This record gives sequence, structure tokens and C-alpha cells, in this order.
Amino acid sequence: MSRIHTLLSGFGAALMLLTTTVSAQNSLQPKFSVPAVYAGIEVGSKGVKMSLLELAADAKTTGSFTIVKDTTVNTDFISFTPSTFQATLSGLSGLYHAALTNYNIPSDRVFTVVSSGVKMQAEKEDKTKWIHNLVDSFRLKIKEPSRKVEVVDVLQEARLSHLGIVPFNKRFSTFLIDIGSGNTKGGYFPIDENTSNFKLFQLNWGTKSTANATEKRLDEFDKTLANYNKQLYRVLLGAENGELIYAVNSSGAYNLNDYIAFSGGIVWATATLLQPEQIGNSVVNVTFEDVMQFSDQLFADYASLSDTAIVRRLKDKSLDKAAIAKEVKRVHSVFDQRSLMAGTGLLLKIMRQFKSVYESKGFFLVKNGQVGWVSAYVDQAAGK
Repeated sequence: MSRIHTLLSGFGAALMLLTTTVSAQNSLQPKFSVPAVYAGIEVGSKGVKMSLLELAADAKTTGSFTIVKDTTVNTDFISFTPSTFQATLSGLSGLYHAALTNYNIPSDRVFTVVSSGVKMQAEKEDKTKWIHNLVDSFRLKIKEPSRKVEVVDVLQEARLSHLGIVPFNKRFSTFLIDIGSGNTKGGYFPIDENTSNFKLFQLNWGTKSTANATEKRLDEFDKTLANYNKQLYRVLLGAENGELIYAVNSSGAYNLNDYIAFSGGIVWATATLLQPEQIGNSVVNVTFEDVMQFSDQLFADYASLSDTAIVRRLKDKSLDKAAIAKEVKRVHSVFDQRSLMAGTGLLLKIMRQFKSVYESKGFFLVKNGQVGWVSAYVDQAAGK
């Protein structure tokens, strides 16, 4: 255990210098003497997300930025139904207007993008036209026909995630895996001091797409949790044999990286529920066995993961139990039991591939990694 704590103090402390705690404040409180606030709005598989970033005056040379607000509207765009289309359009235009009016950010400092997870799922289901229609409808609604809405590819998103999440001193020794709603992407930089050359790791599976695939397997007469768990096992086994094993083996990550770090919404949820006492830390260290036990708990004893049950078990009187309860409630407002089971199951399948090599070090879960690639995208776009 002491060895893991030593590693955490090294990798985790470095990561926490880069990933600041996301606040839900309504007013911006600049941390730099000459601040410049930018907004990045992303249409993701699960919903629309806005990240407000404050760039330092020397951001073009140092890349220094702070995340000052993170807002998400759940719309489930990749269900590709008229109702989720309208919800996504409303969420996208609503957050765009909020950036302009509530936070007084000029339109040229607001960047709008569609994630690779949406792109991949649309291509898989022959729904790419839905993305084009969404972008056209958005431009029409905000009355900006020339508004740029970039559809980001998986390589670009994975590289930006690494740049936005992993600190410089760990950049060339860390394999980052970001589990999104519609896909999983990540990778590493194989050559020191070269951030142009990025080795991509990707899967066409994410938390939402795994949950959706499981739901589709349910018999209309048996939608019980027990059947969901059985069908989830089959979906994940298919993903493991069909994509995951090959993707990991072909990544070449074993010999070139000292650390395995995970990010994404399901990773934040897992870290929060698994180690609630670490609420003040943006990075936590876990073992494969920790996550496996947590996965079993999600199915067999979900009530024990409620905010009241978790707070009741905390013995350390110095902990801010109100803050912990609030964060646990936030997890449950974003993910229901079945989504948590799907996402954690996918996380476990990926961890399993690295277990024998990295078990002595454990795995690092990055809580605020969900804003990583958008943050890096805005940072780079603003620096041009």
C-alpha cells in the first residue's frame, strides 16, 4: 500500500497541478492578472457540455489555463430520435447564448465542436446526416450562418485529451485512456519531446453505447436488473474478443509507459463513489480488485452507494460530509444504476488487459478529465 501511495503522491500530485477542481459558481472569479475567458461547447454522445477556461496572458507560450466552470445538459443525441435531436439543439443553442449573455464572452472566443464519439456512432448507424442537420439548425437558430462547428476525429480528440489532462513531467510516460459516452479513445506519445507523434488507442465502445447495446438485447418480457446484468456480460465479452484485446496488444503501450491513467465521466463517477473521502483530490489510485468489488456492489447492493449510506460509513470527522453527499448525489443525477454498471464493466475489461503489468502500481482515475480535450482544443485554438 505504501508503494501505491508513493506513486500517487508523484503522479497524482503532478496531475492535480494541472487539473483544477471544477466549480459550479455562477460568477467568474479571475485567477490571472490579465485574464481572458474562453468557452468550449461540445456536443457529446450523452449531452452538450460547456467548459469555461481562463487563459493566462502568456498562454500562447506556456499553455497555462484554468477551468472555471463546467456545465452539462444531458440530451442523449446518439439515440438519434426527433426528441433527442431537439433536446440537443436546445442545449447547444442555450449554452451558446449563456456564454454570450451570462458570462459576456465574445462570440469569437466561443468554440463549438462535435465529439468523435458522436461522429463514430453516427457513421456506425449511417446517421451522419443527423450531425449535418444539427449543425445547420444550430447556425440558423443563433443567426450565425458562418459559425464554425468542427466535427473532431478520434485521433485529434485523443491527442488533445492527453495534452489537456496529463502534466508535462508525465506526458511521455503515461498511457491515457478516456472512456466517453459513445467511444473510448486514448494513447500516448512514443517519442520524448514530440507531441505531434501520437500513438492512438480506440474502441467503438463507451458508457452510453455499451448501455444501449445491452438494453437492445433485453427481451420485452424480461427487463429485470438480473437479465440486464446477464446481457451486459455478453455485450462486454463481445467487445473484449472483438476489439479490445487486439487494440491493447497493437498499442505497444506495455514497454513505453510507466503509468496507466483513465478519464471520462464514468471514471469520475467510479472514483467518487469508490473513494468518497478523496473528494478534495482530482486523482485517485485504485487496483483492479477495488473496481471489481465496486462493480459487484453496483449490481448486488446499489442502496449502499447512496449519499446517505456513503456518508454514514465515513468515520473521519474532519471530512466535509455535506460536500461529499452533494458530489455523490451529482453522480447519481448523471448516471443511473444501469449506466454505472455498463461504464464500470467497460472500465474493468480495459483494466484487465493491463492488470498483470501494472497491478503493483495501480491505476490512476482522473476525476475532471471530462473537460480535458475541450480545454486543450480551446487553449490551442485561442493561441493561433
